[in-house]
Amino acid sequence: MALEKFLKERIDDAKTLVDLLGKKYEYVSVLGSYMRTKRILSSTRMTSVDESEGECGFVIRMFDGTHYSEYSTNEIRGLDPQTVIDAVSLPELKQDFVKAGSLNEEEMVRSFERVDANPLDDQDVLKRLEEIRSFCEKADERIINANVVYNKRHVSKIFVSPKKTLDQNYEWINAMLMLVAREGETIKHHYISENEADSVLAIEELSGRKEEAVDLVLRLLHAGPIEPGEYEIITDPTISGLICHEAFGHGVEQDMVVKHRAKSAEYVNKQVGSTLLNMHDGAAAALSAASYFFDDDGILAQDTHIIENGILRRGISDALSALELGQKPSGNGRRESYKRKSYTRMTNTFFSPGNDKLEDMIASVKHGYFLFNTDNGMEDPKNWQIQCTAEYGLEIKDGQFTGKIVAPVVISGFVLDLLNSVSMVSDQFKVIGSGMCGKGYKEWVFVSDGGPHMKARAKLG
Repeated sequence: MALEKFLKERIDDAKTLVDLLGKKYEYVSVLGSYMRTKRILSSTRMTSVDESEGECGFVIRMFDGTHYSEYSTNEIRGLDPQTVIDAVSLPELKQDFVKAGSLNEEEMVRSFERVDANPLDDQDVLKRLEEIRSFCEKADERIINANVVYNKRHVSKIFVSPKKTLDQNYEWINAMLMLVAREGETIKHHYISENEADSVLAIEELSGRKEEAVDLVLRLLHAGPIEPGEYEIITDPTISGLICHEAFGHGVEQDMVVKHRAKSAEYVNKQVGSTLLNMHDGAAAALSAASYFFDDDGILAQDTHIIENGILRRGISDALSALELGQKPSGNGRRESYKRKSYTRMTNTFFSPGNDKLEDMIASVKHGYFLFNTDNGMEDPKNWQIQCTAEYGLEIKDGQFTGKIVAPVVISGFVLDLLNSVSMVSDQFKVIGSGMCGKGYKEWVFVSDGGPHMKARAKLG
């Protein structure tokens, strides 16, 4: 029996449990979740096809008029309500996080589905991956390893409360090419990825960039360090997305505001960046890796316009932090699994496109670097310092590429300084969904980010 079918067959059990526990608690909800992943690998050294059954379980949330409590289990059919009551009645489990009262929900019965638009069987996927790998291996003897990976993630969830009965079923495909090149004692690696709700499209887009990937990993063999300093920069969509994620993503998560750990609370309706900047987040803001139909609090997916023409207007929230702050929840309550708590988490986070042409942006640079490919990033939402790493940068002088490549490149500084320095925003735009984000005790969820190319000034090292 498919586990997504297992979940749907537990909707009536969830309703029964909500009714029974509702005799003691002011509010009760049941979230059921299931995820499975198929991973197909073609590499220089091996091929494999693996399908893993991920989590399958339930979270019961209860409000007794004073505290919210949660109980997780892998089965609710036949579950004795008293077992749940006894488990959450221990004094040390009482959470006084929310003081605003019971969640108030609207009546809703909805069912959602989004599946692979062009599914492929395993052998067809493997054949297409092997064609990409073979091309890369034959392109140059300095390429010592080529890995091509196809990941297909399937998620099913149900949410039942006194007023809501929701279920969703969706899929997402990530295709990635990772290359390793060696020249003498120098070894470099490079990756590209494509992400779609369509298997054929994801693999074809990856294949269309294989020559670019080969050329780049070979160029990286001769990349040197950058001389630290302040430069004009142009960011590609991955770096624009990384800045967006680190500079304001975590900083506007409202559970951080509740805990007095976010400086953004002081800047609502104030200028925080160039008037050219508009920032969004939401599972409904774009179709990418973090697109779902409702979050783990049963809130429908939304598109939150966080920064409007450089002015910070609002943040993102889970249901309980929104309740405490007197806000409307934005549909950003997410759990790593049914065994973990819900936090306010980013989904699809990006800067909106502008009106500038990329060629004009490059021509306007006196001396600086075009930065590519997200590596990693860190930020301090309380003090607004960020650090973002690009895999490499291409030097520009007097509006022309010099041919010099530097790697890696670290952007650092104060968020407001960086965002206010943005002077051009391209009309090209992309959201990339190949990564994950950790929070709390490093619970991980899938996220995407992106945007246009942006011209700014930044400290590089």
